[in-house]
Amino acid sequence: MNTKNSNLIKEVDRRRTFAIISHPDAGKTTLTEKLLLFGGAIRLAGSVKSRRAQNHAVSDWMEIEKQRGISVTSSVLQFEYNNCCINILDTPGHQDFSEDTFRTLMAADSAVMVIDCAKGIEAQTKKLFHVCKMRGIPIFTFINKMDRMGKDPFELIEELEQVLDIKSYPMNWPIGNGRDFKGVYDREKNLINLFGEGNHGQSKTRTEKLNIEDSSLSSLLGDELHSQLKEDIELLDVAGDSFDLDEVLKGNLTPVFFGSALTNFGVEPFLESFLELTTPPTPRDSNLGMVDPKKENFTGFIFKIQANMNPTHRDRIAFLRICSGEFKKGMSVNHVQENKKIRLSQPQQFLSQERVVVETAYPGDIIGIHDPGIFKIGDSLCEDNSKIQYHGIPLFAPEHFCKVFTKNALKRKQFIKGINQLSEEGTIQVYKQPNIGVEELIIGVVGALQFEVLEYRLKNEYGVDIIMESLPYQYIRWINGEGFSPDSLNLTMDSLLVEDQDLNPVVLFINEWSISRVAERNESISLKEISLRNKVMAG
Repeated sequence: MNTKNSNLIKEVDRRRTFAIISHPDAGKTTLTEKLLLFGGAIRLAGSVKSRRAQNHAVSDWMEIEKQRGISVTSSVLQFEYNNCCINILDTPGHQDFSEDTFRTLMAADSAVMVIDCAKGIEAQTKKLFHVCKMRGIPIFTFINKMDRMGKDPFELIEELEQVLDIKSYPMNWPIGNGRDFKGVYDREKNLINLFGEGNHGQSKTRTEKLNIEDSSLSSLLGDELHSQLKEDIELLDVAGDSFDLDEVLKGNLTPVFFGSALTNFGVEPFLESFLELTTPPTPRDSNLGMVDPKKENFTGFIFKIQANMNPTHRDRIAFLRICSGEFKKGMSVNHVQENKKIRLSQPQQFLSQERVVVETAYPGDIIGIHDPGIFKIGDSLCEDNSKIQYHGIPLFAPEHFCKVFTKNALKRKQFIKGINQLSEEGTIQVYKQPNIGVEELIIGVVGALQFEVLEYRLKNEYGVDIIMESLPYQYIRWINGEGFSPDSLNLTMDSLLVEDQDLNPVVLFINEWSISRVAERNESISLKEISLRNKVMAG
Protein backbone atom coordinates (compact mmCIF):
# COMPACT_ATOMS: atom_id res chain seq x y z
CA MET A 1 0.00 0.00 0.00
CA ASN A 2 1.45 3.39 -0.98
CA THR A 3 1.97 6.14 1.60
CA LYS A 4 -0.65 8.44 0.03
CA ASN A 5 -3.39 5.82 0.16
CA SER A 6 -2.35 4.77 3.67
CA ASN A 7 -2.79 8.36 4.88
CA LEU A 8 -6.16 8.65 3.10
CA ILE A 9 -7.45 5.48 4.81
CA LYS A 10 -6.25 6.76 8.20
CA GLU A 11 -7.97 10.13 7.73
CA VAL A 12 -11.23 8.58 6.50
CA ASP A 13 -11.32 6.18 9.47
CA ARG A 14 -11.16 9.01 12.00
CA ARG A 15 -13.93 11.12 10.38
CA ARG A 16 -17.44 11.35 11.76
CA THR A 17 -20.04 13.48 9.96
CA PHE A 18 -23.52 13.86 11.39
CA ALA A 19 -26.53 16.18 11.38
CA ILE A 20 -28.45 17.26 14.47
CA ILE A 21 -32.23 17.35 14.00
CA SER A 22 -35.15 18.26 16.25
CA HIS A 23 -38.38 20.15 16.67
CA PRO A 24 -37.84 23.87 17.46
CA ASP A 25 -36.72 24.61 21.02
CA ALA A 26 -35.77 21.03 21.89
CA GLY A 27 -32.20 22.21 22.54
CA LYS A 28 -30.48 21.22 19.30
CA THR A 29 -28.35 24.34 18.91
CA THR A 30 -27.45 24.26 22.61
CA LEU A 31 -26.31 20.63 22.30
CA THR A 32 -24.24 21.58 19.25
CA GLU A 33 -22.29 24.24 21.08
CA LYS A 34 -21.78 21.99 24.12
CA LEU A 35 -20.19 19.38 21.86
CA LEU A 36 -17.89 22.16 20.62
CA LEU A 37 -17.17 23.04 24.25
CA PHE A 38 -16.07 19.49 25.06
CA GLY A 39 -14.07 19.37 21.84
CA GLY A 40 -12.14 22.47 22.90
CA ALA A 41 -13.40 24.49 19.92
CA ILE A 42 -14.89 27.13 22.24
CA ARG A 43 -14.19 28.08 25.84
CA LEU A 44 -17.53 29.54 26.92
CA ALA A 45 -20.98 28.55 25.71
CA GLY A 46 -23.49 31.26 24.75
CA SER A 47 -27.23 30.78 25.01
CA VAL A 48 -29.84 31.36 22.32
CA LYS A 49 -32.37 31.87 25.10
CA SER A 50 -30.83 34.94 26.68
CA ARG A 51 -31.86 38.04 24.74
CA ARG A 52 -29.79 40.22 27.05
CA ALA A 53 -26.65 38.12 26.92
CA GLN A 54 -23.84 39.23 24.67
CA ASN A 55 -23.00 35.67 23.68
CA HIS A 56 -25.21 33.92 21.17
CA ALA A 57 -25.02 30.30 20.09
CA VAL A 58 -21.91 30.04 17.94
CA SER A 59 -23.70 28.12 15.20
CA ASP A 60 -26.24 30.93 14.67
CA TRP A 61 -24.51 33.59 12.55
CA MET A 62 -27.33 35.42 10.79
CA GLU A 63 -28.62 38.46 12.70
CA ILE A 64 -32.26 37.40 12.33
CA GLU A 65 -31.36 34.09 14.01
CA LYS A 66 -29.93 35.92 17.02
CA GLN A 67 -33.00 38.16 17.28
CA ARG A 68 -35.53 35.35 17.12
CA GLY A 69 -33.56 32.62 18.88
CA ILE A 70 -34.09 30.14 16.03
CA SER A 71 -31.83 28.65 13.39
CA VAL A 72 -32.73 29.71 9.85
CA THR A 73 -29.84 28.09 7.97
CA SER A 74 -27.73 25.01 8.50
CA SER A 75 -24.34 25.60 10.11
CA VAL A 76 -21.28 23.49 9.38
CA LEU A 77 -18.79 23.11 12.23
CA GLN A 78 -15.68 20.98 12.67
CA PHE A 79 -13.67 20.05 15.78
CA GLU A 80 -11.36 17.33 17.12
CA TYR A 81 -12.10 15.02 20.05
CA ASN A 82 -10.22 11.88 21.13
CA ASN A 83 -8.37 11.73 17.80
CA CYS A 84 -11.64 11.89 15.86
CA CYS A 85 -12.28 14.68 13.37
CA ILE A 86 -15.94 15.57 13.81
CA ASN A 87 -18.11 17.44 11.32
CA ILE A 88 -21.40 18.68 12.78
CA LEU A 89 -24.23 19.85 10.55
CA ASP A 90 -26.53 21.91 12.78
CA THR A 91 -29.89 22.36 11.06
CA PRO A 92 -32.95 24.61 11.41
CA GLY A 93 -35.59 23.07 13.64
CA HIS A 94 -38.45 25.26 12.44
CA GLN A 95 -40.64 23.50 9.87
CA ASP A 96 -40.64 26.54 7.58
CA PHE A 97 -36.96 25.89 6.91
CA SER A 98 -37.19 22.13 6.51
CA GLU A 99 -35.85 22.33 2.92
CA ASP A 100 -32.44 23.33 4.25
CA THR A 101 -32.53 20.53 6.81
CA PHE A 102 -33.54 17.91 4.24
CA ARG A 103 -30.73 18.92 1.90
CA THR A 104 -28.24 18.90 4.76
CA LEU A 105 -29.23 15.35 5.70
CA MET A 106 -27.99 14.30 2.26
CA ALA A 107 -24.47 15.31 3.35
CA ALA A 108 -24.58 13.47 6.69
CA ASP A 109 -23.57 9.89 7.51
CA SER A 110 -25.73 9.71 10.64
CA ALA A 111 -28.17 11.85 12.60
CA VAL A 112 -28.60 12.84 16.23
CA MET A 113 -32.26 13.37 17.10
CA VAL A 114 -32.83 15.72 20.06
CA ILE A 115 -36.06 15.29 22.03
CA ASP A 116 -37.45 17.49 24.81
CA CYS A 117 -38.18 15.18 27.77
CA ALA A 118 -41.32 17.18 28.63
CA LYS A 119 -42.80 17.26 25.11
CA GLY A 120 -41.70 13.92 23.66
CA ILE A 121 -42.01 13.32 19.91
CA GLU A 122 -43.21 16.48 18.12
CA ALA A 123 -44.43 17.00 14.56
CA GLN A 124 -41.22 18.27 12.97
CA THR A 125 -39.15 15.60 14.71
CA LYS A 126 -41.38 12.94 13.21
CA LYS A 127 -41.08 14.44 9.72
CA LEU A 128 -37.28 14.68 9.87
CA PHE A 129 -36.98 11.21 11.37
CA HIS A 130 -38.75 9.71 8.36
CA VAL A 131 -36.30 11.40 5.99
CA CYS A 132 -33.41 9.81 7.92
CA LYS A 133 -35.26 6.51 7.78
CA MET A 134 -35.72 6.79 4.01
CA ARG A 135 -31.99 7.35 3.63
CA GLY A 136 -31.28 4.39 5.92
CA ILE A 137 -28.79 6.36 8.01
CA PRO A 138 -28.13 5.55 11.69
CA ILE A 139 -30.21 7.62 14.12
CA PHE A 140 -29.01 8.37 17.66
CA THR A 141 -31.44 9.86 20.18
CA PHE A 142 -30.54 12.42 22.86
CA ILE A 143 -33.41 13.02 25.29
CA ASN A 144 -32.72 16.53 26.53
CA LYS A 145 -33.71 18.83 29.41
CA MET A 146 -33.61 16.14 32.09
CA ASP A 147 -32.83 18.96 34.54
CA ARG A 148 -36.50 19.94 34.14
CA MET A 149 -39.59 17.94 35.07
CA GLY A 150 -40.75 15.83 32.14
CA LYS A 151 -42.30 12.55 31.10
CA ASP A 152 -41.29 9.27 32.71
CA PRO A 153 -38.23 7.81 30.88
CA PHE A 154 -40.08 4.54 30.20
CA GLU A 155 -42.96 6.54 28.69
CA LEU A 156 -40.51 8.37 26.41
CA ILE A 157 -38.95 5.10 25.24
CA GLU A 158 -42.41 3.67 24.52
CA GLU A 159 -43.35 6.85 22.61
CA LEU A 160 -40.21 6.55 20.47
CA GLU A 161 -41.12 3.02 19.47
CA GLN A 162 -44.84 3.59 18.89
CA VAL A 163 -44.82 7.00 17.18
CA LEU A 164 -41.64 6.55 15.12
CA ASP A 165 -41.88 2.78 14.69
CA ILE A 166 -38.25 2.17 15.58
CA LYS A 167 -36.72 -0.09 18.20
CA SER A 168 -34.70 1.63 20.92
CA TYR A 169 -31.95 0.76 23.34
CA PRO A 170 -31.15 3.11 26.25
CA MET A 171 -27.36 3.37 26.41
CA ASN A 172 -27.64 5.18 29.70
CA TRP A 173 -30.44 5.80 32.17
CA PRO A 174 -31.29 8.98 34.10
CA ILE A 175 -30.98 9.09 37.86
CA GLY A 176 -33.82 11.37 38.90
CA ASN A 177 -35.14 14.33 36.92
CA GLY A 178 -35.80 18.03 37.36
CA ARG A 179 -33.95 19.41 40.37
CA ASP A 180 -33.25 15.82 41.44
CA PHE A 181 -31.37 14.94 38.23
CA LYS A 182 -28.19 13.53 39.76
CA GLY A 183 -26.54 11.77 36.83
CA VAL A 184 -26.80 8.86 34.42
CA TYR A 185 -26.09 5.16 34.63
CA ASP A 186 -23.92 3.79 31.79
CA ARG A 187 -25.43 0.39 31.02
CA GLU A 188 -22.47 -0.88 28.98
CA LYS A 189 -19.80 -0.01 31.54
CA ASN A 190 -21.92 -0.50 34.68
CA LEU A 191 -20.79 2.95 35.81
CA ILE A 192 -22.64 5.76 37.50
CA ASN A 193 -21.80 9.28 36.27
CA LEU A 194 -22.68 11.67 39.08
CA PHE A 195 -22.74 15.35 38.15
CA GLY A 196 -21.08 17.96 40.30
CA GLU A 197 -21.97 21.63 40.71
CA GLY A 198 -22.22 23.38 37.35
CA ASN A 199 -21.85 26.99 36.25
CA HIS A 200 -25.02 27.29 34.17
CA GLY A 201 -23.43 25.12 31.49
CA GLN A 202 -20.87 27.68 30.32
CA SER A 203 -17.92 25.37 30.86
CA LYS A 204 -17.26 21.67 31.46
CA THR A 205 -19.06 20.14 34.40
CA ARG A 206 -17.22 18.06 36.97
CA THR A 207 -18.37 14.44 37.08
CA GLU A 208 -17.70 11.56 39.43
CA LYS A 209 -17.68 7.99 38.14
CA LEU A 210 -18.69 5.17 40.48
CA ASN A 211 -19.28 1.45 40.05
CA ILE A 212 -22.92 0.42 40.30
CA GLU A 213 -21.98 -1.80 43.25
CA ASP A 214 -20.28 1.03 45.18
CA SER A 215 -21.44 1.01 48.81
CA SER A 216 -21.54 4.81 48.98
CA LEU A 217 -24.21 5.14 46.27
CA SER A 218 -27.14 4.94 48.63
CA SER A 219 -25.90 7.85 50.73
CA LEU A 220 -24.92 9.90 47.66
CA LEU A 221 -28.23 9.42 45.85
CA GLY A 222 -30.57 8.95 48.77
CA ASP A 223 -32.42 5.73 49.50
CA GLU A 224 -35.40 6.54 47.27
CA LEU A 225 -33.42 7.38 44.13
CA HIS A 226 -31.04 4.46 44.71
CA SER A 227 -33.92 2.03 45.06
CA GLN A 228 -35.67 3.44 41.98
CA LEU A 229 -32.48 3.11 39.92
CA LYS A 230 -32.05 -0.55 40.86
CA GLU A 231 -35.67 -1.29 39.89
CA ASP A 232 -35.31 0.55 36.57
CA ILE A 233 -32.10 -1.32 35.68
CA GLU A 234 -33.71 -4.67 36.41
CA LEU A 235 -36.76 -3.81 34.28
CA LEU A 236 -34.58 -2.61 31.38
CA ASP A 237 -32.52 -5.78 31.41
CA VAL A 238 -35.58 -8.03 31.44
CA ALA A 239 -38.06 -6.23 29.17
CA GLY A 240 -35.99 -4.02 26.86
CA ASP A 241 -34.65 -4.67 23.35
CA SER A 242 -31.16 -6.13 23.12
CA PHE A 243 -28.36 -4.04 21.61
CA ASP A 244 -27.41 -4.87 18.00
CA LEU A 245 -24.87 -2.59 16.29
CA ASP A 246 -25.78 -3.91 12.82
CA GLU A 247 -29.40 -2.86 13.39
CA VAL A 248 -28.20 0.57 14.55
CA LEU A 249 -26.14 1.06 11.40
CA LYS A 250 -29.10 0.05 9.22
CA GLY A 251 -31.28 2.65 10.94
CA ASN A 252 -33.58 0.04 12.55
CA LEU A 253 -32.50 0.56 16.18
CA THR A 254 -31.79 3.88 17.87
CA PRO A 255 -29.39 4.11 20.83
CA VAL A 256 -30.92 6.47 23.42
CA PHE A 257 -29.05 8.82 25.74
CA PHE A 258 -30.40 11.04 28.52
CA GLY A 259 -28.94 14.36 29.59
CA SER A 260 -29.18 18.13 29.78
CA ALA A 261 -27.42 20.16 27.13
CA LEU A 262 -28.00 23.40 29.05
CA THR A 263 -26.11 22.20 32.14
CA ASN A 264 -23.75 19.84 30.22
CA PHE A 265 -25.03 16.88 32.27
CA GLY A 266 -24.66 13.72 30.16
CA VAL A 267 -23.23 15.48 27.09
CA GLU A 268 -19.68 14.11 27.27
CA PRO A 269 -20.77 10.49 27.99
CA PHE A 270 -23.06 10.78 24.97
CA LEU A 271 -20.26 12.14 22.75
CA GLU A 272 -17.83 9.39 23.76
CA SER A 273 -20.33 6.60 23.21
CA PHE A 274 -21.61 8.09 19.95
CA LEU A 275 -18.09 8.22 18.48
CA GLU A 276 -17.56 4.55 19.35
CA LEU A 277 -20.83 3.44 17.74
CA THR A 278 -21.14 5.55 14.60
CA THR A 279 -19.08 4.78 11.51
CA PRO A 280 -16.58 6.70 9.38
CA PRO A 281 -17.85 7.85 5.95
CA THR A 282 -19.35 4.98 3.96
CA PRO A 283 -19.67 4.42 0.16
CA ARG A 284 -22.11 6.77 -1.59
CA ASP A 285 -24.47 6.05 -4.45
CA SER A 286 -24.00 7.74 -7.82
CA ASN A 287 -24.91 7.26 -11.47
CA LEU A 288 -21.66 5.26 -11.77
CA GLY A 289 -22.48 3.00 -8.82
CA MET A 290 -21.27 3.07 -5.21
CA VAL A 291 -18.19 5.25 -4.63
CA ASP A 292 -15.71 4.10 -1.97
CA PRO A 293 -14.52 7.04 0.19
CA LYS A 294 -11.04 5.47 0.29
CA LYS A 295 -10.73 5.62 -3.49
CA GLU A 296 -7.94 8.06 -4.41
CA ASN A 297 -9.93 9.96 -7.06
CA PHE A 298 -11.38 13.10 -5.45
CA THR A 299 -15.16 13.53 -5.76
CA GLY A 300 -17.85 15.51 -3.93
CA PHE A 301 -21.18 17.31 -4.33
CA ILE A 302 -22.66 20.73 -3.51
CA PHE A 303 -25.52 20.49 -1.01
CA LYS A 304 -25.85 24.10 0.10
CA ILE A 305 -25.15 27.60 -1.24
CA GLN A 306 -25.07 30.64 1.02
CA ALA A 307 -24.71 34.24 -0.15
CA ASN A 308 -23.41 37.06 2.05
CA MET A 309 -22.08 35.04 4.98
CA ASN A 310 -19.69 37.96 5.30
CA PRO A 311 -21.81 41.08 4.60
CA THR A 312 -18.65 43.20 4.26
CA HIS A 313 -17.32 41.19 1.33
CA ARG A 314 -20.68 40.21 -0.22
CA ASP A 315 -19.31 36.73 -0.78
CA ARG A 316 -21.06 33.57 -1.90
CA ILE A 317 -20.05 30.17 -0.56
CA ALA A 318 -20.92 26.73 -1.93
CA PHE A 319 -20.74 23.94 0.65
CA LEU A 320 -19.11 20.78 -0.68
CA ARG A 321 -19.37 17.34 0.92
CA ILE A 322 -16.23 15.38 0.05
CA CYS A 323 -17.13 11.79 -0.85
CA SER A 324 -13.81 10.26 -1.93
CA GLY A 325 -10.13 11.02 -2.29
CA GLU A 326 -7.99 13.78 -0.83
CA PHE A 327 -8.79 17.44 -1.41
CA LYS A 328 -5.86 19.85 -1.73
CA LYS A 329 -6.01 23.61 -1.79
CA GLY A 330 -5.56 24.93 -5.32
CA MET A 331 -6.40 21.66 -7.06
CA SER A 332 -8.18 21.69 -10.44
CA VAL A 333 -11.38 19.68 -10.63
CA ASN A 334 -14.03 18.94 -13.22
CA HIS A 335 -17.40 20.65 -12.68
CA VAL A 336 -19.49 17.81 -14.09
CA GLN A 337 -22.73 19.68 -14.87
CA GLU A 338 -20.93 22.45 -16.77
CA ASN A 339 -18.16 20.15 -18.10
CA LYS A 340 -15.55 22.74 -17.12
CA LYS A 341 -12.27 22.63 -15.25
CA ILE A 342 -12.17 24.94 -12.23
CA ARG A 343 -9.48 25.69 -9.65
CA LEU A 344 -10.43 25.60 -5.97
CA SER A 345 -8.02 28.13 -4.51
CA GLN A 346 -9.55 29.30 -1.21
CA PRO A 347 -11.30 26.36 0.50
CA GLN A 348 -12.66 27.25 3.94
CA GLN A 349 -14.02 25.63 7.05
CA PHE A 350 -16.19 27.37 9.61
CA LEU A 351 -16.81 27.99 13.27
CA SER A 352 -19.76 30.37 13.24
CA GLN A 353 -18.50 33.37 11.24
CA GLU A 354 -14.85 32.51 11.85
CA ARG A 355 -13.16 31.00 8.82
CA VAL A 356 -10.00 29.01 8.34
CA VAL A 357 -8.43 28.36 4.94
CA VAL A 358 -7.76 24.62 4.72
CA GLU A 359 -4.83 23.05 2.91
CA THR A 360 -6.24 19.51 2.81
CA ALA A 361 -9.57 17.83 3.51
CA TYR A 362 -10.88 14.27 3.35
CA PRO A 363 -14.09 12.28 2.80
CA GLY A 364 -16.70 13.27 5.35
CA ASP A 365 -15.36 16.83 5.57
CA ILE A 366 -17.47 19.80 4.56
CA ILE A 367 -15.62 22.69 2.94
CA GLY A 368 -16.81 26.03 1.66
CA ILE A 369 -15.62 27.09 -1.78
CA HIS A 370 -15.97 30.49 -3.40
CA ASP A 371 -18.85 30.53 -5.88
CA PRO A 372 -18.76 33.19 -8.61
CA GLY A 373 -22.26 32.09 -9.62
CA ILE A 374 -21.43 28.82 -11.39
CA PHE A 375 -22.65 26.24 -8.86
CA LYS A 376 -26.12 24.87 -8.22
CA ILE A 377 -27.34 22.61 -5.43
CA GLY A 378 -26.66 18.99 -6.42
CA ASP A 379 -23.66 19.75 -8.67
CA SER A 380 -20.83 17.20 -8.60
CA LEU A 381 -17.07 17.82 -8.71
CA CYS A 382 -14.40 15.25 -9.49
CA GLU A 383 -10.65 15.04 -10.06
CA ASP A 384 -10.83 12.99 -13.26
CA ASN A 385 -13.00 13.47 -16.35
CA SER A 386 -15.75 11.06 -15.32
CA LYS A 387 -19.39 12.16 -15.52
CA ILE A 388 -20.15 11.18 -11.92
CA GLN A 389 -23.32 12.56 -10.38
CA TYR A 390 -24.36 11.89 -6.80
CA HIS A 391 -28.02 11.18 -6.06
CA GLY A 392 -30.52 12.57 -3.67
CA ILE A 393 -30.74 16.38 -3.42
CA PRO A 394 -34.48 17.10 -3.16
CA LEU A 395 -36.32 20.19 -4.40
CA PHE A 396 -39.55 20.80 -2.53
CA ALA A 397 -42.91 21.81 -3.94
CA PRO A 398 -43.75 25.28 -2.54
CA GLU A 399 -46.98 25.69 -0.58
CA HIS A 400 -47.07 29.50 -0.18
CA PHE A 401 -46.88 32.11 -2.95
CA CYS A 402 -46.74 35.89 -3.25
CA LYS A 403 -45.98 38.60 -5.80
CA VAL A 404 -42.88 40.61 -4.93
CA PHE A 405 -42.02 44.15 -6.06
CA THR A 406 -39.26 46.58 -5.18
CA LYS A 407 -40.46 49.84 -3.60
CA ASN A 408 -37.78 51.80 -5.42
CA ALA A 409 -37.64 51.26 -9.20
CA LEU A 410 -34.06 52.58 -9.23
CA LYS A 411 -33.02 49.53 -7.19
CA ARG A 412 -34.39 47.04 -9.72
CA LYS A 413 -30.90 45.75 -10.52
CA GLN A 414 -30.07 45.00 -6.85
CA PHE A 415 -33.55 43.49 -6.43
CA ILE A 416 -33.08 41.04 -9.32
CA LYS A 417 -29.57 40.16 -8.14
CA GLY A 418 -30.85 39.39 -4.63
CA ILE A 419 -33.79 37.32 -5.89
CA ASN A 420 -31.52 35.32 -8.21
CA GLN A 421 -28.92 34.62 -5.52
CA LEU A 422 -31.48 33.60 -2.90
CA SER A 423 -33.22 31.30 -5.39
CA GLU A 424 -29.89 29.65 -6.23
CA GLU A 425 -29.41 29.00 -2.51
CA GLY A 426 -32.71 27.12 -2.55
CA THR A 427 -34.24 29.63 -0.12
CA ILE A 428 -37.01 30.61 -2.56
CA GLN A 429 -38.37 29.50 -5.93
CA VAL A 430 -39.12 32.08 -8.61
CA TYR A 431 -41.89 32.06 -11.25
CA LYS A 432 -43.02 34.50 -13.95
CA GLN A 433 -46.21 34.87 -15.93
CA PRO A 434 -45.38 34.39 -19.63
CA ASN A 435 -46.03 37.08 -22.22
CA ILE A 436 -47.03 39.96 -19.95
CA GLY A 437 -45.80 43.47 -20.46
CA VAL A 438 -44.57 44.26 -16.96
CA GLU A 439 -42.36 41.58 -15.50
CA GLU A 440 -43.83 40.44 -12.18
CA LEU A 441 -42.06 37.93 -10.01
CA ILE A 442 -43.98 35.27 -8.09
CA ILE A 443 -42.11 33.74 -5.19
CA GLY A 444 -42.90 30.28 -3.87
CA VAL A 445 -41.74 28.94 -0.51
CA VAL A 446 -42.34 25.82 1.55
CA GLY A 447 -42.85 27.69 4.85
CA ALA A 448 -44.45 31.12 5.30
CA LEU A 449 -41.66 32.30 7.62
CA GLN A 450 -39.33 32.17 4.60
CA PHE A 451 -41.07 35.32 3.31
CA GLU A 452 -39.95 37.15 6.44
CA VAL A 453 -36.38 35.97 5.89
CA LEU A 454 -36.60 37.02 2.21
CA GLU A 455 -37.70 40.53 3.17
CA TYR A 456 -35.03 40.79 5.88
CA ARG A 457 -32.18 39.59 3.69
CA LEU A 458 -33.11 41.74 0.67
CA LYS A 459 -33.11 44.81 2.90
CA ASN A 460 -29.99 44.01 4.93
CA GLU A 461 -27.82 42.34 2.29
CA TYR A 462 -28.90 44.10 -0.91
CA GLY A 463 -30.34 47.41 0.36
CA VAL A 464 -33.75 46.73 -1.22
CA ASP A 465 -37.16 47.33 0.39
CA ILE A 466 -39.93 45.18 -1.06
CA ILE A 467 -43.71 44.95 -1.23
CA MET A 468 -45.27 41.48 -1.00
CA GLU A 469 -48.78 40.63 -2.17
CA SER A 470 -50.04 37.29 -0.87
CA LEU A 471 -51.48 34.86 -3.43
CA PRO A 472 -54.06 32.14 -2.61
CA TYR A 473 -52.29 29.22 -4.35
CA GLN A 474 -51.25 26.14 -2.39
CA TYR A 475 -50.37 23.57 -5.06
CA ILE A 476 -48.02 23.45 -8.03
CA ARG A 477 -47.89 21.13 -11.06
CA TRP A 478 -45.41 20.97 -13.94
CA ILE A 479 -46.90 20.45 -17.43
CA ASN A 480 -45.57 17.55 -19.46
CA GLY A 481 -46.80 16.91 -23.00
CA GLU A 482 -45.74 16.88 -26.63
CA GLY A 483 -46.48 20.07 -28.55
CA PHE A 484 -47.83 21.90 -25.52
CA SER A 485 -49.16 25.38 -26.33
CA PRO A 486 -50.21 27.90 -23.65
CA ASP A 487 -53.03 29.09 -25.94
CA SER A 488 -54.64 25.65 -26.00
CA LEU A 489 -54.52 25.13 -22.24
CA ASN A 490 -57.98 25.05 -20.65
CA LEU A 491 -57.62 26.22 -17.03
CA THR A 492 -60.10 26.84 -14.23
CA MET A 493 -60.74 30.45 -13.22
CA ASP A 494 -58.78 30.07 -10.00
CA SER A 495 -55.60 28.56 -11.50
CA LEU A 496 -52.60 30.37 -13.01
CA LEU A 497 -50.07 29.46 -15.72
CA VAL A 498 -46.48 30.53 -14.96
CA GLU A 499 -42.92 29.56 -15.93
CA ASP A 500 -40.19 28.40 -13.58
CA GLN A 501 -36.60 29.60 -13.77
CA ASP A 502 -35.81 27.00 -16.46
CA LEU A 503 -38.79 28.29 -18.52
CA ASN A 504 -40.76 25.10 -17.88
CA PRO A 505 -44.56 25.64 -17.90
CA VAL A 506 -46.12 25.36 -14.45
CA VAL A 507 -49.67 25.75 -13.14
CA LEU A 508 -50.49 27.08 -9.67
CA PHE A 509 -53.69 25.80 -8.01
CA ILE A 510 -55.77 26.84 -5.02
CA ASN A 511 -57.13 23.36 -4.27
CA GLU A 512 -56.97 19.73 -5.36
CA TRP A 513 -60.38 19.95 -7.05
CA SER A 514 -58.96 22.43 -9.58
CA ILE A 515 -56.07 20.06 -10.32
CA SER A 516 -58.54 17.29 -11.20
CA ARG A 517 -60.66 19.59 -13.38
CA VAL A 518 -57.66 20.86 -15.38
CA ALA A 519 -56.41 17.29 -15.87
CA GLU A 520 -59.86 16.28 -17.23
CA ARG A 521 -60.03 19.27 -19.59
CA ASN A 522 -56.53 18.77 -21.03
CA GLU A 523 -56.12 15.09 -21.83
CA SER A 524 -53.10 15.63 -24.11
CA ILE A 525 -50.90 16.79 -21.23
CA SER A 526 -49.99 15.39 -17.82
CA LEU A 527 -49.59 17.33 -14.60
CA LYS A 528 -46.53 16.29 -12.64
CA GLU A 529 -45.43 16.93 -9.07
CA ILE A 530 -41.84 16.82 -10.28
CA SER A 531 -40.18 19.29 -12.60
CA LEU A 532 -38.61 18.19 -15.87
CA ARG A 533 -35.20 18.93 -14.41
CA ASN A 534 -35.37 18.25 -10.67
CA LYS A 535 -37.23 15.85 -8.47
CA VAL A 536 -39.72 17.65 -6.24
CA MET A 537 -40.95 16.20 -2.96
CA ALA A 538 -44.61 17.13 -2.57
CA GLY A 539 -45.35 19.24 0.46
